[in-house]
Amino acid sequence: MDNTNQRKTLINSEIALFLRGLIIGKVLTLMVIGGLLWWLLKPNFLSRNSVNSYSPNQNVNTSFSESSTFQTIVDVPSGSFNYGGSTAWASIRQLVDSQIQSDRPELQLRYIDPIKDSPGSSSGIRMLLDGKLDFAQTSRPLTDEEQAIATQRGFTLEQRRVGIDGIAVVVNPSLKVSGLTVDQLQQIYSGQITNWQQLGGPNLAITPFSQRPENADTLISTSNNNSKGQALGSNVQYVYSTTEAVRQLSKTPGGVYYASARSVIPQCTVKALPLGRTSGELIPPYREPLVSAENCLRQRNQVNTEAIKNGSYPITADMFVIIKQNKGREQQIGDAYAKLLLTEQGQKAIEQAGFVGVR
Repeated sequence: MDNTNQRKTLINSEIALFLRGLIIGKVLTLMVIGGLLWWLLKPNFLSRNSVNSYSPNQNVNTSFSESSTFQTIVDVPSGSFNYGGSTAWASIRQLVDSQIQSDRPELQLRYIDPIKDSPGSSSGIRMLLDGKLDFAQTSRPLTDEEQAIATQRGFTLEQRRVGIDGIAVVVNPSLKVSGLTVDQLQQIYSGQITNWQQLGGPNLAITPFSQRPENADTLISTSNNNSKGQALGSNVQYVYSTTEAVRQLSKTPGGVYYASARSVIPQCTVKALPLGRTSGELIPPYREPLVSAENCLRQRNQVNTEAIKNGSYPITADMFVIIKQNKGREQQIGDAYAKLLLTEQGQKAIEQAGFVGVR
């Protein structure tokens, strides 16, 4: 009996030792596994928590600031505001302004056409001076005369650059000319060159089309600082708008016209010519290869924004928001609209609309 009890006690002790060892083994195993998991996850945890921390050696993209989106701009006034001006801004009004109003529903923008003048930079500035617009969009700088008129009326005008456009020269698709220099283009519009034969083309009279200087959206100049442009020759035929000019060119074999690249490059009834500062460096305003007239309806030509951005394309136009400095609601909305366009989101939207940003 004593032997039996001793045997049971021994067995129980062995079982207890076995269970104790098993528990300790499991605990150790769990500790090892836990330590391993902690070690593996530790770098990721630290990296997640150090994303927003500053390091002197860190490459920080300062363009993504607090004001990088439409929603983060402060002091955007509520209500309905009138604006207008350059026809070159049409795609911005369609694509960019619609995004602004979607993100900032308290702001309503209403485009206003001039009653008597043709739409454009000049008429937009006149309407702003006359109190018919709250701010204006232009494809050229302000003139001294416009600034003087504003001063006479008790306020000043500020021009804030928000984008860059190329100026394209278009002709009838049948015209066989390899391109033009800026000097040749200016001589055409001053009346010094009157036949395409003088430029290596066919014996065909040149018919230059243009908007009237007082209504022009853009001016021929090698510099954006030349706000007066140049005097036009007596051979120039005036048109109301780019739409009318394109229509005239399609039925005028010797016709030529200049306008915003974004407005005319996608058109199928005209052909854009390469331009250069010299005849040896002609740069196309469109992305090569040129889409033929036969394929244009299926695949439109695109603006050569890279050449405009790197400065190789010879004629560009700065795009300005014109702000009335009168300490009133006009100044508030003009300032807010310019700030919206200069956000990272605004600049990307401007480039999506076919222009070049300035940031």
